[in-house]
Amino acid sequence: MQKADRRVIKSQESIKKALIELMSEKNFDAITIQDIADRANVNRGTVYLHYMDKFDLLDKVMEEHISNMTDFCESASEMDYIESTVHCMEYLQSNYLFFSTMLASEGAPSFRHQFLKFNIVEFKKDVDLTSGKNLGQNEEIVAQFVANAYVGVVEWWLKNEMPFPPQVMAEKVGELIERIV
Repeated sequence: MQKADRRVIKSQESIKKALIELMSEKNFDAITIQDIADRANVNRGTVYLHYMDKFDLLDKVMEEHISNMTDFCESASEMDYIESTVHCMEYLQSNYLFFSTMLASEGAPSFRHQFLKFNIVEFKKDVDLTSGKNLGQNEEIVAQFVANAYVGVVEWWLKNEMPFPPQVMAEKVGELIERIV
């Protein structure tokens, strides 16, 4: 496998960062490729070299974060809810600008849908309908309920500029999730 050129990686990271910064300042529809290029300190042609248009760029950025969340959750799969939630909250905190822009400011409504869908899939892995508190429940309803609650709490946390550290949020959210799942 050929090693990626560091200049290419640096340009792509700069372009992605520029898009997120711009989206935190103004509506996505008002952002131009020239705005992105100027903020990233690259030529317009460099943006087009890596992305078809701003929609392709946004899709790639969202896909990257969903993929990272998947990897992150898989690495936390052997942890209990509180530990894995700490893990996830720390990821959200370390990528605050992205998530606050995509979720809290409703910068890209399609991201919220993807993030919710991702969480539904993850929570379905943990729903036990064979015994205990969820005996007789419908898996889809339980997963929808927990995922929507989780995404709502994450949105609240980000909109309020993370008023609690990840550890505290994780403990509170983890305890609530354990009650349901």
